[in-house]
Order: sequence, then structure tokens, then C-alpha cells
Amino acid sequence: MPTIEEGVKLDFKDVLLRPKRSTLKSRAEVDLKRTFHFRNSNQEYTGIPIIAANMDTVGTFEMAIALHKHSLFTAIHKHYSVEEWQEFAAKHTDVLNNVAISSGTSEADFQKMEKLVSLIPQIKYLCLDVANGYSEFFVELVKRVRKTFPKHTIMAGNVVTGEMVEELILAGADIIKVGIGPGSVCTTRKKTGVGYPQLSAIIECSYAAHGLGGHIISDGGCTCPGDVCKAFGGGADFVMLGGILAGHEQCAGEKIKKSDGKEYKIFYGMSSATAMQKHHGGVAEYRASEGKTVEVPYRGDVENTVLDILGGLRSACTYVGASKLKELALRTNFIRVTQQTNEIFKMLETD
Repeated sequence: MPTIEEGVKLDFKDVLLRPKRSTLKSRAEVDLKRTFHFRNSNQEYTGIPIIAANMDTVGTFEMAIALHKHSLFTAIHKHYSVEEWQEFAAKHTDVLNNVAISSGTSEADFQKMEKLVSLIPQIKYLCLDVANGYSEFFVELVKRVRKTFPKHTIMAGNVVTGEMVEELILAGADIIKVGIGPGSVCTTRKKTGVGYPQLSAIIECSYAAHGLGGHIISDGGCTCPGDVCKAFGGGADFVMLGGILAGHEQCAGEKIKKSDGKEYKIFYGMSSATAMQKHHGGVAEYRASEGKTVEVPYRGDVENTVLDILGGLRSACTYVGASKLKELALRTNFIRVTQQTNEIFKMLETD
């Protein structure tokens, strides 16, 4: 019979970080770089652990080049051809340490991944991406990829509960993507009723992963730099962003100019009708679209948004007395709230 799990589960909107006494004199003193040693690949990562999502409007080569300048990471979307990958790799060898090859679950996806790994050996990260990481088929895929690429760091997901985090790590994954339904263009919760509040998912999944020497990515749900801070405070090792990075020059797609002179870019979920029409010829009759398509105001170069996120993260660290991003989760106490901000005035578009 159905059961109800008691206890409140929380999202980013439900909490604020409690400030603490700090000895830091300036935000400039905060070190945002992390170094991780991965359990199964035995590889090491050093950088600022923020990742552009592997969505075909956001996880672009252009985004990877821009984010690399700030030591950020990009999960490149899976729809680039082998030839496009080769051209990118030849011109931007310095960026290859900060990108992942993304793959789905089909045999064609696996063979393409094998080919890319063979042609571009500098890339050491593989992102295995499915909407539902709970299937045994996906667990077997992770095992197969680990056996085939023993020295590559594997990101796998998405899941939202500790037991599945543990199973995927034991199957060979190094970093588990956590998040079902929190994304700005995801409609999974509306279409299926399935999901888990993102902050509670982060807290519970990070506890499970860290107990095995694994790591997690908080994937989805961040609407502002403050949410990125809360994700790290909750125990996320990496934070993956889609909507926050949408609409920039580095995003795929042409700019759309409206009659009022304002410009927009199209942004859509990878399970949306738009994505399925583009890549698969339409929505299969056995499934529903679980994403939406929106027009995002054009936001220019991603540089200013990156600096805004990093500035907010440094400031959060100073408020709780964390001299390093590594210390943020240790210094974090969340307080439950009923209101986040005072919205009496709207910001100017230039703010």
C-alpha cells in the first residue's frame, strides 16, 4: 500500500544561510577552487566546481571557452558531430581539461563516445545523462562504461535519493548528478508527479556519496547566485547551471528581435517537444514531453553573469567565515524562512 514519508523536505526558497562571526577582511581572500580525488577513476580535478549543463543551447563549445577562463567546467551537449569535436579539440587544447563528453544510453551513443575518447585522449570526463537514473539498465551502462574507460571520471544521473547514489558509485560512477524536476525548463513534476525538493536531495545524497568517497553535482533549481551558495552549503561538490547561463552570446541559437526592439534567445529542456523534434523527429507516441520552450531576454556575453555568481559565492563565504569554498558546507547553518526577499521594487534591467 502507498506510504507517506514524514518530515519536511526543503528547497532553496525555504532557507537562508545564517551569518557567523568571520575573521576575513575581504571577499578577495576567499579561495573558490577545489581539488577532488575521484574514487573510481583515481583522477584528480582542480578548479571552481561550477558546470554549464549539457543542454544543447547552453553546453556549447563557445560556453566552454568562456567558462574555462574562470576555471569553470562545461558538460558539452551530446549532439555535436565527431568532426565538430575534432575541430574544437585541435583549436582549444587548453580547454579540454575542463569539459566532459556527454552521452545517452543507446548503442550509437556508446560507439560515438568510444570514438571521441580514442580521437581526443586529453578529455578525461564522461557525462552519462538520463532523465531517470533509477533503471537497472542505466546501472549496467555505468558498469560497462567503467570497464571500457577505467581511467575516465564518470558523471552519472539523475537521481535524488541516497540509496541510488550509492548504487551508481558502486557501479563505477565518480560523480552523481542529483536533481529530478527542479530545472527552469523541466516539467517532469507536472507531467509525472515525481520529484524531490532540491536542497534536501543535495543534503541526503551528498551524505551518501561522501560516505563512499564519491561526489555529487547539484543539477537544477538555481535561480540566482544565492541558490548556488545554498547548494554548496548543503554539501554539493559541484553545481550545474542551465537557466542562469541561458540567453547569452555563447548559447546556441539565433537572436530573435521583437517589434519593440528587444532581443531574445530560445531556451528549452532536453525532454521538451522542441528538443525531441530537433533531434528525434518528434515526440514518440509512448511518451510525453517533459520540458518547455521559452524565450530568454538576450543577455550579452556570459562574462558578467559568471562574475556575478562568483562574487556572490565569495560574499557568502565571508558571511559565514569560510576562507575557502571547501569550508562552506562545514560553516553552513540553514534557517527556515517564509520570505526570501523584499520585492516591493523591481530592479532596473541594468542591475
